[in-house]
Amino acid sequence: LPKGKRALQNKWVYRVKEEEGGKKKYNARLVVKGFAQKKCIDFDEIFSPVVKMTSIRTVLGIVVAEDLHLEQLDVKTAFLHDDLEEELYMQQPEGYEVKGKEEM
Repeated sequence: LPKGKRALQNKWVYRVKEEEGGKKKYNARLVVKGFAQKKCIDFDEIFSPVVKMTSIRTVLGIVVAEDLHLEQLDVKTAFLHDDLEEELYMQQPEGYEVKGKEEM
């Protein structure tokens, strides 16, 4: 690791989704334990994903114009998958270590 950097821990998140007909779909996702990051060491800024008011007004306008009933509004925040400006380092997932490169 570069001087002053540290590798963040990670964990696997598993989910079983049952589809129509009883067929099961298995999902696995490797995620970094971001809660272990320290401000001014691992990151400088904090972002809170929020929806723009114009988006809410647009949806509510459609609901009113079409005489619909709205119970819930879910907005996907696409920027969560955007490129990072900083370099982050993550420990190798357990069971994926390459012999001789365990400390990479």
